[in-house]
Amino acid sequence: MDKYSFLNAAHTAYFADLYDQYLKNPDSVEPSWRAFFQGYDFGSENFGLDGENIESVSTEIPEQIQKEFQVLNLIQGYRSRGHLFTKTNPVRARRKYAPTLEVENFGLSKSDLQTVFSAGEVLGLGSSATLQVIIDHLEKVYCESIGVEYMYIRKPEEIKWIQQKLNVNDNHPNFSGDEKKKILRKLNEAVSFENFLHTKYVGQKRFSLEGGEALIPALDALIEDASQYEVKEFVMGMAHRGRLSTLTNIFGKSAKDIFSEFDGKDYEQAVFDGDVKYHLGWTSDRVTDNGNKININLAPNPSHLETVGAVVEGITRAKQDDKYPDNPSQVLPIIVHGDAAIAGQGLVYELVQMAQLDGYKTGGTIHIVVNNQIGFTTNYLDARSSTYCTDVGKVTLSPVLHVNADDPEAVVHATLFALHFRMKFKRDVFIDMLGYRKYGHNEGDEPKFTQPLLYKAISKHKNPRDIYAERLLAEGVIDKGFVAKIEKEYKDKLEEKLEDSRKLAKTEITPFMQNEWTDFVSVQEDKMMLPVDTTYSKEGLAKITKVISNLPEDKKFIRKIQRLIESRQTMFDENRLDWAMAEHLAYGSILLEGNDVRISGQDVERGTFSHRHAVVKVEDSEEEIVLHNKLSDDQGRFFIYNSLLSEYGVVGFDYGYAMASPKTLTIWEAQFGDFSNGAQIMLDQYISAAEDKWKLQNGLVMLLPHGYEGQGAEHSSGRMERYLQLCAKDNMFVADCTTPANMFHLLRRQVKAGYRKPLIVFTPKSLLRHPKVVSTVDELVNGSFQMLIDDASAKVDKVKTLVFVTGKFYYDLLEEQENLERDDIALVRIEQLFPLPAKDMRAVLEKYKNADDIVWAQEEPRNMGAYGHMLMNFDEAKQFRIASRRPYGAPAAGSSVRSKKRHKEVIDFVFDKSKNNQR
Repeated sequence: MDKYSFLNAAHTAYFADLYDQYLKNPDSVEPSWRAFFQGYDFGSENFGLDGENIESVSTEIPEQIQKEFQVLNLIQGYRSRGHLFTKTNPVRARRKYAPTLEVENFGLSKSDLQTVFSAGEVLGLGSSATLQVIIDHLEKVYCESIGVEYMYIRKPEEIKWIQQKLNVNDNHPNFSGDEKKKILRKLNEAVSFENFLHTKYVGQKRFSLEGGEALIPALDALIEDASQYEVKEFVMGMAHRGRLSTLTNIFGKSAKDIFSEFDGKDYEQAVFDGDVKYHLGWTSDRVTDNGNKININLAPNPSHLETVGAVVEGITRAKQDDKYPDNPSQVLPIIVHGDAAIAGQGLVYELVQMAQLDGYKTGGTIHIVVNNQIGFTTNYLDARSSTYCTDVGKVTLSPVLHVNADDPEAVVHATLFALHFRMKFKRDVFIDMLGYRKYGHNEGDEPKFTQPLLYKAISKHKNPRDIYAERLLAEGVIDKGFVAKIEKEYKDKLEEKLEDSRKLAKTEITPFMQNEWTDFVSVQEDKMMLPVDTTYSKEGLAKITKVISNLPEDKKFIRKIQRLIESRQTMFDENRLDWAMAEHLAYGSILLEGNDVRISGQDVERGTFSHRHAVVKVEDSEEEIVLHNKLSDDQGRFFIYNSLLSEYGVVGFDYGYAMASPKTLTIWEAQFGDFSNGAQIMLDQYISAAEDKWKLQNGLVMLLPHGYEGQGAEHSSGRMERYLQLCAKDNMFVADCTTPANMFHLLRRQVKAGYRKPLIVFTPKSLLRHPKVVSTVDELVNGSFQMLIDDASAKVDKVKTLVFVTGKFYYDLLEEQENLERDDIALVRIEQLFPLPAKDMRAVLEKYKNADDIVWAQEEPRNMGAYGHMLMNFDEAKQFRIASRRPYGAPAAGSSVRSKKRHKEVIDFVFDKSKNNQR
């Protein structure tokens, strides 16, 4: 080995600081270092660490100095790899890693243990600590109940802050006797609650926290300490394990309500189907020990693990934008994960990548993993390739703390460390709380089938409360009867709540975040069909047009953009508004009425098809100009963000945003409509079902470009059949508009209605610039959303064929009708597919009673599109002649020639039933 090679790994900063100290005052450094520096001429630009200048020095480097650097390497080894050798696993030996942290691996020996080294100064031990003292300190900091990963962080100020924090009290908590008693009380609540349920509701699923009870004192301490930072609101998401205990012992949900849910009583609301008890959300106000009021929210979640994380981030951002724009850190998101889920679910990666993006950042999230060391029956070795389940956190260089769940003081200490880091640096931090699950995946499971050795150890293992109580008893903090006393007090209260619950005939579910929804009512389908006043004055529209048609004169823009922006005024003056203009005027009118608008998705600022241009870039600086934010001094705010290439995470985020900010028009736009299938879990579990399961209204708008223009299977269909299959009773709106005016009123209806429902809109591509797809200003000023548009040009008595159609296909049929000069056909557009305007459709059938040929026409294959929906929701449709593509596995052909041929076949069959393409 080269005699200078040890220098290459040395701490450059430490060496530089020491040399600088020597230059200022030679006597201030330790004698061996002083002799070393006197023998060499180090320039300020190099400290002998690159090899070249060292090689020019003829004098041998003293052995003591070499060893100083080797001690620095040892310190570096503990900082980088100490987490691999911690005592963090409460129930089994952890994996072995090599090389170890033995001194021999760093060029040192046992004979050096009593040698004094200056290197201890980097640890705050002073300049004269023995190697043994240095190692003892490093073992306490990095290798006991808490392991810390952070050396991959690239910001020196963060690393320095972490190291200073870790050096305080050797990274061990220093709680007072009262604080220790409080930790024990919260642990007792966790243990006693689960034990009570286990005896009262034998065999019922509850996904107990047993083995991870330290989560409860950790969350309690987090909330209490966060109030010192003036955190006003918590938004938390977690899956099933420990949820009931968290609801009761942290969020203050009455155990009476939980017992009522265990008893399986019916709900007080007839139209509400509810959900299992460990999926429900909760909102409450908590007064902390120091008297501060804090709003805490536990978001409802489905069984699809990690889905709730995206929703939590969206809720958090909405609250920050709405209430705390000057200090977003006052809303703190917490996501509690399982070890198998955080490692296995791709959504976690999407959320991690969103953490620092302008459109999605929330000032740092505290991630807590309740690490059961197993996923259902899958051992951790089969559940991930990474060393730790939390390794995804390293994507954004977030610190990770691994902590033994049997050491509640260490868990609380790690949690407070995470809080302080988040509040200081506004970034994510991960806590990996290593424990176990006592009864397997759920209480009806037999975990010994698949993990016999592990569960033999768990069956003999004491619970964390009893382990901690023994420790406090030995310390003299509590007396012998303390635990029995607090356990009896707590269980007596539970008995009272159990008796109270059995007096109730039905279960009442409290809505989540009810404060945000006080101005809104729940409605059923009959109210959804009522008209909403969406008119807006011509003067107001003119004002909006003037602002969004004029770019700043002192800045340079691409000429094509300049002309496009200026053409908005021309459209208004000529009374021919295209799709983009109607959209802009809808947003502008909503903003001037005091509501915010948020649009997010891939390429939404410009629009996938270059129709929107809501954000305009200055040519020579790329400065962003958002004209919609210049309408007036007291307008709402216009937020529009190009998203990362994510559907699942972003849809979940925007759904959460709409949940927390119902007065904001919140829109997610897909790049192409079928890309929303990447967010299918959000569609199935939240968008279509949340009101039925959790009493959750939501006004999220999804814009899905849809239409067959020969672009292949993945760029044609927005998969409307999937949304329509999810429709039931009163759970959402689905629309497929054909005019700019109808889009204008549809968007305004979403804000003006006194209730909220998700809105799915199949938006056009080719129609964005179609010469017939224009509306007048008067249609915006005096019109309303039309669920059905009759054929205004039809001569009723002559009509023999009545065609019901939706969306862009109408214009294809209209063109053919005009080419054939057919006046015996009426084309009637269904603009709202759900709730279906059945009454209006029947009126049309009555109007055209001379028609003996009733057609449902669609450009999609027969097994797709809206045909199946019509059959299910409109009995008369069973007698309709269907004109569509044949049934196919893929939505469209890849060949443009074949696609055009099939398209033409459908059109021909609409006008001539003898040309049946279904044979």
